Amino acid sequence: MSQKSLKKERGPAILILDFGSQYSELIARRIRETNVFSLVVSNCISIDEIADINPKGIILSGGPNSVYDQASPKCDVEIFNLGIPILGICYGMQLMVKELGGSVTPAIKKAEYGRAPINIDLESDLLCDVKDKSIMWMSHGDSINSLPQGFNKIAHTENTLHAAISNNSNKLFGVQFHPEVIHSEFGMQVIKNFVHSISNCAADWTTNTFLEETIPQIREQVGNKKVLLALSGGVDSSTLAFLLSKAIGENLTCMFIDQGFMRKGEPEFLMEFFDKKFHIKVEYINARERFIKKLKGIIDPEEKRKIIGREFIRVFEEESNRLGPFEYLAQGTLYPDVIESAGTNIDPKTGDRIAVKIKSHHNVGGLPKDLQFKLVEPLRKLFKDEVRKLGSALGLPDEIIKRHPFPGPGLAIRILGEVTDEKLNCLRDADWIVRDEIKKAGLYNDIWQAFAVLLPVKTVGVMGDKRTYAWPLVIRCVSSEDGMTADWSKIPFEILTRISNRIVNEVVQVNRVVYDITSKPPGTIEWE
Repeated sequence: MSQKSLKKERGPAILILDFGSQYSELIARRIRETNVFSLVVSNCISIDEIADINPKGIILSGGPNSVYDQASPKCDVEIFNLGIPILGICYGMQLMVKELGGSVTPAIKKAEYGRAPINIDLESDLLCDVKDKSIMWMSHGDSINSLPQGFNKIAHTENTLHAAISNNSNKLFGVQFHPEVIHSEFGMQVIKNFVHSISNCAADWTTNTFLEETIPQIREQVGNKKVLLALSGGVDSSTLAFLLSKAIGENLTCMFIDQGFMRKGEPEFLMEFFDKKFHIKVEYINARERFIKKLKGIIDPEEKRKIIGREFIRVFEEESNRLGPFEYLAQGTLYPDVIESAGTNIDPKTGDRIAVKIKSHHNVGGLPKDLQFKLVEPLRKLFKDEVRKLGSALGLPDEIIKRHPFPGPGLAIRILGEVTDEKLNCLRDADWIVRDEIKKAGLYNDIWQAFAVLLPVKTVGVMGDKRTYAWPLVIRCVSSEDGMTADWSKIPFEILTRISNRIVNEVVQVNRVVYDITSKPPGTIEWE
């Protein structure tokens, strides 16, 4: 992207300095929920970079270290003299206190983890409209012993003397709890207070403004060159296809590689939907036979993933050379992908990865280095929920926008053991019944994922007075906010009964159905 284009891009209103917290990404998401643009950057960002970006507010994230650890992360102390409002969360608050002359010690009574009611001591802009004795989520072993000059204690808990602090004259604030997690009852109110009331950020990060800014940027970047997009049918690549079609029209070519591991009817639906209904050019590549041959005799799940990834790359390379040449490769890279790929080694102005790593849309490996594409990644600043809103604004139907997450290797990793055509057909039929009954019950949009898993054993059964020896099938339904943690869905017994009855009656190779009631952690959502 040209430097001219970069100047047109929206700069973050709130910068989040990451000190290694597992919640840094979540802080950014919560701020975006207030319609304010935020980005996670390295704690090592320089004062000059911050001044150049000119954010309206800064948040110092939590982290696993003690501020007195020799290798604990720091930031430039001059950040506190910029005149920009700063909110320190947990470790971020302790670091601010230490750097400004206060002291931090191991918790006097005991470490504090989990839910704790806060007692509000002083009225403040930060805790405005936060209910006294409301529950907040604590996770710390150190506590503040003494405050720097100019700071006041504004809240405490039973075990934490300084649960929230403020220096109103310098607009420096800190909380020992985590307002970004859903367990904190008034956590979003704290975030809104800091973002809107204290930092004076306008609520102007919306789907419409994103479209107004992004479509001209795509056109300027690409010009009249050809763009190739690997289409999977998921919400990310589908939204990107609609966005690029709106921006560059016929200069977009989508490639759909059918490896044979899709769910029932999905390849046909995708071609009908994109190519025929919306006239977005899609090249259909039927590679089912070559993929299934590669998996013959393979049992280990990681080996399956690697084989599928390598074969996908080969097919993609062959077909892109046949259809091309293409100068640009479009990818549905999202902001969590950016953070994961480069840590916080990210350009703070644009949100771009400093070291670009091409990501396969199947999440099974990078593309060959000798494929000399320039990347188009217009979704790279967005979280999944923002992509869904964008897709809706672009006219995608709910069956794509609200589609449950589906692994890149598809049904191949929902068949434990060797993958065969017989097992694939069996699992497709059973999986379709699971989702069909969930939809009929009106539960589909309340569940993060609902699917079936085929086990590599056979069990004894009795059907029609005859002894059977067939596969058992596992139903897996989980509820989650982001997939990082999940709980098994408490589906009514009558719905589970209908699912089970249909599967054993309609899928002849299955004679037993079980329901997985394991949460994540300790389990995972997928079985392989």
